[in-house]
Amino acid sequence: MESDALTWGDKLILRGLSFHGFHGAKPEERKLGQKFLVDIDAWMDLEAAGKSDQLTDTVSYTEIYDIAKEVLEGSPHNLLESVAHVIAITTLTNHKQISAVRVKLGKPHVAVQGPVDYLGVEILRRRNNFS
Repeated sequence: MESDALTWGDKLILRGLSFHGFHGAKPEERKLGQKFLVDIDAWMDLEAAGKSDQLTDTVSYTEIYDIAKEVLEGSPHNLLESVAHVIAITTLTNHKQISAVRVKLGKPHVAVQGPVDYLGVEILRRRNNFS
């Protein structure tokens, strides 16, 4: 169960990010690539930014977007779990004011017998749980 801070705390929200990458365990996924959909939540105290109205008191959405873009369009990973983990840990490493990150990563084009919106993973990484 998530802590109250994650349930009720302030967070930056990035939804519906879309990138073309070459991740997957199958050779055709690595050769042709495919579309990946990403949602990111980054928990941090936004009170100072709310009061000051200054970008210096928060983290720019574009900085988190750029991390996701670099990872998704960068070196291939076999598993979505690994891609999501790298996005989360890089976000926590680069932005000390962020206390936790949730990354939801989906593949809309998968070889399954039936209709799907996407298949994917969702991970949550807290600053106090990684070294």
